[in-house]
Amino acid sequence: MQHKSTIQAELAAFLKNEGRTINQFAGISGVNSGTLSSIINGNRPIAMQQLDRITAGMGLPEGSFYELYIDECVVHSTPDWRRLGPFLQRCAELDKLECIRQVVQIIMDNVTYAPLLFDTAEEFYRQGKLQAAALLYEGVADSEKYQHSERLALCQYRLFTIRTGQSPEADFRAATRFEYFVERLEETDQLGALQQLAGIYFSLGHLEKAGLLAEQLYHKASIQYGIRYHRARKQKEQKEPPRPLCFYILYAYWLQSKVYEEAGDYGQAMEYVGKYTDMSWIVETSAEVQEITEQFRRRGAVSACLYRLMSGEQDRLAEYVSYIGSEELGLIAGLLHAVQAVNRFHWQADGLIVRFQPQLAQVQAAFGHGKPVPDPAGTDTPDRFPELLYELAVYYLDTDRTEQGLQALFQSLEASAALGSVACVIRCVRLFEQFRPLASAADQERYKQLINKVQVAHAEKSVNTQDRL
Repeated sequence: MQHKSTIQAELAAFLKNEGRTINQFAGISGVNSGTLSSIINGNRPIAMQQLDRITAGMGLPEGSFYELYIDECVVHSTPDWRRLGPFLQRCAELDKLECIRQVVQIIMDNVTYAPLLFDTAEEFYRQGKLQAAALLYEGVADSEKYQHSERLALCQYRLFTIRTGQSPEADFRAATRFEYFVERLEETDQLGALQQLAGIYFSLGHLEKAGLLAEQLYHKASIQYGIRYHRARKQKEQKEPPRPLCFYILYAYWLQSKVYEEAGDYGQAMEYVGKYTDMSWIVETSAEVQEITEQFRRRGAVSACLYRLMSGEQDRLAEYVSYIGSEELGLIAGLLHAVQAVNRFHWQADGLIVRFQPQLAQVQAAFGHGKPVPDPAGTDTPDRFPELLYELAVYYLDTDRTEQGLQALFQSLEASAALGSVACVIRCVRLFEQFRPLASAADQERYKQLINKVQVAHAEKSVNTQDRL
């Protein structure tokens, strides 16, 4: 049977091989010679700072003995948090996640460590050490999974926040897993949680779900607002939410308007614009609140113009064009909506397209090389670009410019294949079949090649999705 080495044995062997005395090594490492002697003889446990100094004195990379440290101080002895806490901190700093995982698996057999691990996870979270924090949150959540504690809910909230933003599939899994825990959070934490959940469901196209969560957010934020600012008898001091309370009410209204916008109900969307641009009820006066209200006013001006445009008010087109590329609207999203309105009401838009042709060419080049498109508004999600190309194809084909229309359609189809946008691919296929009699033999051959490319891309995406699952 092969025995594991120990830190003490490694240090003793180093001193012997290098021909150094304990006193000499004490001068090199900065660890007291008496302490070193006690460590080597097994009479004294090693503190974290001492371990790092010994490692450096031996000329080894940071963390070289961390696996042995786990074996000696966690597996074969009762874990002492005075050493374990600093050890986890150093593991997080050095990104030694496997060491953190091992420690959590070992010590969480004893649930008394849960509060200490949770507090450490919160510290890591604040420091931006998110993957290290996630391992601790997972350990605490697993130990308390049969309880209905607020700490369990907060662990799940933190894990939800950490896990989102990687892929649509991961976002959906994280959202559905976390949604069950929202009601267990403190009331102030519920606001941020509902805002994030609603935003994710909206981005994934689950409009009904996003709308319901926005209603829930409005209801809870309104109650808290009334208690804080309009109740004669003040309640005891409560934890502050991440943003001013008025933000969550305005955000809920704004998201409801976006839900109706996506559903094509511009009348209802316009009603909610009126709600989030009416600031008369707001009593907060901080600089942050002033910035928030100004942001929603700007959003409201753009959205009101868009909804009137999409309702057939052609005289709004010039005003709307002035917003395209702005912080509130973005280039691709702005052009997409403008061309959609043009196609919807059969307006003339050559001037609009010519005006933004240079920017479109830059976007096309960036997209072709896999580079991100500048997006100050946060609205130009990748799938909007093939949608814009599709709308341009519709415009050209409806105005008897077949060659330009087919070229835009092929670009949309290629971009859709690259992004795995099935809905846009289907629309492109239907549009081509409608105009197939006008396509040349060369165009029909290119279309055939692109369809094959789409099928390959779809098969690869399906495999990758199954791998992630």
